[in-house]
Amino acid sequence: MVVKVNMDECIGCGVCAQLCPEVFELDEEEGKAKVVNPEGADCAQEAADNCPVGAITIE
Repeated sequence: MVVKVNMDECIGCGVCAQLCPEVFELDEEEGKAKVVNPEGADCAQEAADNCPVGAITIE
């Protein structure tokens, strides 16, 4: 599993970081989500499914 955030699409809403803090956090400087654990966790798919702009991909 490889988790990625498309920074061009991310709006920085924070849903992913709330649902899956093991994998995502908000970058204070950019105001967007970043992946802190690209190998993922069980909650990564839920975060991807709930991203309002579809910026998260899991391969």
